[in-house]
Amino acid sequence: MASAQQLIGLIKSHAEGDEERFFDLAMQLAAAEAQKGHQRLAEQLRQWAEAGKTPSKPTPLVAPRGDLAELLSASYPTTRLNDVILAPGLSSELSLVVTETRLKERLEEKGLRPRRRLLLAGPAGTGKTLSAAALAGELRYPLFAVLLHGLITKFMGETAQKLRMIFDSVRVTRGVYLFDEIDALAAARTSHNDVGEARRILNSFLQFLDEDTGPSMVIATTNLPQILDRAILRRFDLVLSFEFPTEHAIEKAMRRRLVGFDVNKVDWGEVTRYAAGLSTADVVAASEDAARKAVLENVGEIDTNAVIASLERRRSLQGIGADTNAEGSRTLRPRGHRETKRIQGKGRRINKEAK
Repeated sequence: MASAQQLIGLIKSHAEGDEERFFDLAMQLAAAEAQKGHQRLAEQLRQWAEAGKTPSKPTPLVAPRGDLAELLSASYPTTRLNDVILAPGLSSELSLVVTETRLKERLEEKGLRPRRRLLLAGPAGTGKTLSAAALAGELRYPLFAVLLHGLITKFMGETAQKLRMIFDSVRVTRGVYLFDEIDALAAARTSHNDVGEARRILNSFLQFLDEDTGPSMVIATTNLPQILDRAILRRFDLVLSFEFPTEHAIEKAMRRRLVGFDVNKVDWGEVTRYAAGLSTADVVAASEDAARKAVLENVGEIDTNAVIASLERRRSLQGIGADTNAEGSRTLRPRGHRETKRIQGKGRRINKEAK
């Protein structure tokens, strides 16, 4: 719980009308409680602190122009971290990154800096890109997504020149810059398919990361962390491993998407078993399938069979089969189960090495 000194500081700042000081102290308390594992209390503190703060003006959205328009797409996400279904540890870490950015002056007074370079690794559909959008939404920053098809060219030296343009923008236009599927730029330099130009592109990317001093946030995502060059990992302040959702997360995601429908007849234990091996995106899509069917049939109730039918359709679309055991019962075979375990293990090793 909060110390006496922290409580005195909160009351004093409120009494004196020091809104900024009050907000800073409340966010510090929230971060401290999150680190202690008190996630619900931390989230409540953050929500009340945000609710009581006079809304600040968002960073103006400056649409990329000229050649930069072919390299970046700009948007203002409305997504927030509460909208993303994540493991508690991931949610807490991302919330802490937001707090660090908001209180960067306090960190800088002590010779510290907020973490601004994040690598999000894990299977497709587990929330990496959505998390980047949520960070932009929380900070009220524009989200600039790097368009790799415009960045990577066959002409020698041209990709490095375009990378420089992007990092010039990182320096002068504050925002969240997203390099989705960074493996295209950062594959290991020892790859058998490597060529001189690929090495030059990677070296340029490393150099620009080293030279980056802010004020923007750079986020990269990858589905294949095992192929990334080790030097890339050292450039990121934080490496987070995303995984397929747990049974609790599956139920939470589906219930949230089916708000407005009667789901009292859904056996969530059975549903989550059928959802094994599906990503959060797949689970949400299956929920929407069931909801659409209910609307078209003019029924307000969704039962277990309706949800499972939608999940089986998603499993079929994703190529996830079912094995039959000796007794003749069906056993679900999660998509890429061994690969997922390997990536998760790799992600844990990446975190240790990056530190």
